[in-house]
Amino acid sequence: MQFSREQKLHFIEEGYVVARGVVPQLMINEALRAINNHLGDEGMNPDDLPIMRSQTYCRPVTTSIPVTDLANRTPLHPLAESLIGEGNLGEQGYGQIGLRFPSPIATSPGEPRGHLDGIGSGLNGHDKGTYVRGFTALAVVMLNDLPEPFSGNFTVWPRTHTMFEEHFKEHGPDVLLNGQPDIEDPLPPVQITGEAGDVCFAHHQLKHSAAPNASANIRYGIIFRLRHKDTKENGEKSMTDIWMEYPGLKELLDE
Repeated sequence: MQFSREQKLHFIEEGYVVARGVVPQLMINEALRAINNHLGDEGMNPDDLPIMRSQTYCRPVTTSIPVTDLANRTPLHPLAESLIGEGNLGEQGYGQIGLRFPSPIATSPGEPRGHLDGIGSGLNGHDKGTYVRGFTALAVVMLNDLPEPFSGNFTVWPRTHTMFEEHFKEHGPDVLLNGQPDIEDPLPPVQITGEAGDVCFAHHQLKHSAAPNASANIRYGIIFRLRHKDTKENGEKSMTDIWMEYPGLKELLDE
């Protein structure tokens, strides 16, 4: 499975693209089984919830076969290679488990608030006043149907990848050491709806978040941070040259 020309153009222009029906239901069921079994057997310490929300739930499950196979044994991998380039992407050994629980009562949800990954918060594994650019693209796997917005949906702010590129060219990436710049978004946020097995791919420099969950159900998702083999070497250079780790898009970018 490869992305079409139209899908690649959408990724270039908007900073994200959704692929439908990537993961089969049998594999979704096995991932859900592993997550729910851990929640039932181990539970959650309330004191750890702020860190779980920022990093991952069910940490022992993040490296398990039912989770990593979602990326390594499905069309997710060749789809990612059609962007990042064949042979540039290794197998995934970790998948962040992103759960979003319903609000305690039915209320009007507030608007989602977006962020760039890697800005230290003290809860996300990075100290405040630090920034680490550590991946090329996000691949967010939906494990349950999300037909409506405000259900904990993965949310993106289209075209912010190029907006931040221009900002970093002018001010330098080190501005992130002071937190995320307060820049007006070019377009309103998009809450990704769809069915279990769909995958949203997002550029590393695209502003994103999870929407509030006003539904009655838990939002289940697995987030993979896909790394080009030269991501560590490239470091912050890819923040002012945002396509350097996307040779699969070179032909379209050169048109």
